[in-house]
Amino acid sequence: MIKAVADKTPRQETSPAEQTRAALVLSALKLFGRQGFDGTSTREIAAEAKANIGSIAYHFGGKEGLRAAAADHIVETIQSVAGQALGGTQLPGQAGPEAARAQLFAALEAMVAFIVARPEAGDIVQFVLRELTHPTAALDRIYDGVFEPTHRRLCQIWEQATGEPAESEATKLVVFTLIGQVIYFRIGREAVMRRMGWREIGNTEAAKVVAAVTGNLGAILAARNPVARKEGKR
Repeated sequence: MIKAVADKTPRQETSPAEQTRAALVLSALKLFGRQGFDGTSTREIAAEAKANIGSIAYHFGGKEGLRAAAADHIVETIQSVAGQALGGTQLPGQAGPEAARAQLFAALEAMVAFIVARPEAGDIVQFVLRELTHPTAALDRIYDGVFEPTHRRLCQIWEQATGEPAESEATKLVVFTLIGQVIYFRIGREAVMRRMGWREIGNTEAAKVVAAVTGNLGAILAARNPVARKEGKR
């Protein structure tokens, strides 16, 4: 059974203004991802959020500020997920190969639990894909806050697991393939469901995705280190 990513954010009472701000951010994230920045009006965002259109200028200074806030929301959300899975403060050399391999498997499972199984990840991925296609300052915020540090941390864990240098081209490319195989199950969701005969991708289906992607990881590790064969057969 796939483990859900826990939300460890303390529950606090929020004011009506904070609720409005949060609703605007989520609405902007959804609409910018689906329709694009230029294809989305502030009136549409306000309507989606059930907020007064003037609240966009009040909270964000305008549409561009709202896009930056949506990017920051993505950073905060993924930092929380990645922090639980990767133990971001640990430095290279502090974990043995077996512990590092286990951490790689756990990281892939956490990625699937969030990117594939959680509905809100769809809006995040759509927004990011548009930014990758037409980069703006929002992508800089996401890259600096999430992409680069998360990829770098996974490369460090890979070095601990295999002995291959974290900053080598080979390691960076392998880590991109590990992340990419998970993301495909979100961006190719409709094709996957049709081909697999699934009506949804819930926890049961996500567990099968976990088995597939961790099996791939196990095979990659086993090719580098025979000791890792046992991990690939988990």
